[in-house]
Amino acid sequence: MTPDANQNPPAQPLLEVKGLKMHFPVREGLFLRAKRSNRAVDGLDLSLATGETLGLVGESGCGKSTLGKCIVRLYRPSAGQILFQGRDLAHAKGAALKAQRRHLQMIFQDPVESLNARHTVADIVAEPLVIHGIGDAHSRQRKVRELLDRVGLPANAAERFPFEFSGGQRQRIGIARAIALGPRLIVCDEPVSALDVSIQSQVLNLLLELQHDLGLSYLFIAHNLAVVKHVSDRVAIMYLGKIVELADAEEIYRNPRHPYTRALISAIPEPDPLRSAHKQRIVLSGDVPSPINPPSGCAFHPRCPHATDRCKHEAPALRALASTEAAPGAATTASPHHLSCHYDL
Repeated sequence: MTPDANQNPPAQPLLEVKGLKMHFPVREGLFLRAKRSNRAVDGLDLSLATGETLGLVGESGCGKSTLGKCIVRLYRPSAGQILFQGRDLAHAKGAALKAQRRHLQMIFQDPVESLNARHTVADIVAEPLVIHGIGDAHSRQRKVRELLDRVGLPANAAERFPFEFSGGQRQRIGIARAIALGPRLIVCDEPVSALDVSIQSQVLNLLLELQHDLGLSYLFIAHNLAVVKHVSDRVAIMYLGKIVELADAEEIYRNPRHPYTRALISAIPEPDPLRSAHKQRIVLSGDVPSPINPPSGCAFHPRCPHATDRCKHEAPALRALASTEAAPGAATTASPHHLSCHYDL
């Protein structure tokens, strides 16, 4: 059947990751030969639309931060594609990579380590402008003042040093640096996990405000599912270098399908004591396997209460599930629910 000529084609994703792998060599022995690899990211697929926030959740060591650093090309991937605005960045270099980096920025977890203690705030925020040759000294000074005002810092902050600020203020400096070039995508690597709880909501609200005003897209990396639910349109659950579940935020909290996702959601603190008393906590047995020597078959099977012999020998693919009925009053799921499991539990 010929497609309707008046029907608009689906929009191309801003970011599309296909079969991405990041294997770090493990050097051993007298001659430090690399006989094994740390499979931090091991064949991962995901996409991100313009203006969308995709939350990425998983235990420490599952490869979340490594994935983020691959996307902004702080790491060069071992294999796979990183299609950003239709261009493959996985193996780009030189001028081609620099041109795309204007549109890709990162907010780091620790604002103490990510800000140069020897530079003033003005130098830190203006550095992206200097590297890309944007404006002269006077226009960059004016731009720095505008950026500091945008993130809620006074103009006199420009001549001070990072150690003179609180943790939340330092993270605002990092955010100002990230938006200096007018990017389209920002990778937020646990941007509030190092902050006091009272400050976290302020920084999250700032990120949401900037997204609305500047048309930003976020890959929001975190281990706190409650925080991710607050800011994300979709949520991807990562385990040992792979995505095991992906769905709209409301859907994945209302109807988690993977045993790992269910365990993570059961660990979210419940503020209501009455509801907390009746909440069933799912405690996983064992530890996260080593990415140097991952289990055969499904990587989660040593900790899964539903594992079978098939799980031990056959790795499940990430597949789209049949649509489910929405809960009363809930919005219909806009994107497919994807699951990496042999069984629809």
